[in-house]
Amino acid sequence: MVLAVVGALTEEESGSAHAARQGDSLSTDTSSQDALAATPMPTADPDDALPGPVSRQAAGVIELPRTTADGPADVPTGFPRTSEGALAQLAAIDVTAMQTGSMDGVRRVIAEWAAPGGPTPESWSGVAGMASLLSAAGLSGAGSPQLAIVVRPAMGLIKGTVGPQFAVVCVNLEFTVTVEQTSRIAIADCQRMAWVGDRWMIGAGPEPAPAPSVWPGTDTAIAAGWRDLRHA
Repeated sequence: MVLAVVGALTEEESGSAHAARQGDSLSTDTSSQDALAATPMPTADPDDALPGPVSRQAAGVIELPRTTADGPADVPTGFPRTSEGALAQLAAIDVTAMQTGSMDGVRRVIAEWAAPGGPTPESWSGVAGMASLLSAAGLSGAGSPQLAIVVRPAMGLIKGTVGPQFAVVCVNLEFTVTVEQTSRIAIADCQRMAWVGDRWMIGAGPEPAPAPSVWPGTDTAIAAGWRDLRHA
């Protein structure tokens, strides 16, 4: 009992210094995370998001791990705590959210997949994207049985990491949208990804500087740093 009390007192005394050091470390990490997220990305013309000629160049490849479980809001999960795992999780979040074809669907996904302090069902760029898509199609927020959205994560990039539990990753998504006719467009998404508990989630803080939305596989996409995605 005496040893336990002495041990507790020692831990309390050294704990104050440890807490101070830990606070400094967290502050440094947050600053590094913010700086990484805010670093500007290459830009592109709006027309670059439309289908274009396939490049003869090799883009390089990022191998994504495969899902091993079903997560909240029907989003595939179970990806490892690696930057590739973070990218795979973001792709799964985006695909699941946008293929719902409704405002309720995207809101339900982000409500389950944003960490505290992250995007909300009102602020997430995916919600704004769905609103724009439905408005352009002349549909209400509920979507339509005639609306079909197929989303393919075609290219990606890892902007950077801060420790093993934080990464800024970007995915370049190929959208095929059909109502009365079919349209195709590329839409890019960059997010802070944080390891929370046992899974990657969209992390706290403002959304990162946007990546260029460029049609996958083109010279412009490769020049912007996009790499082809493959499943390991």
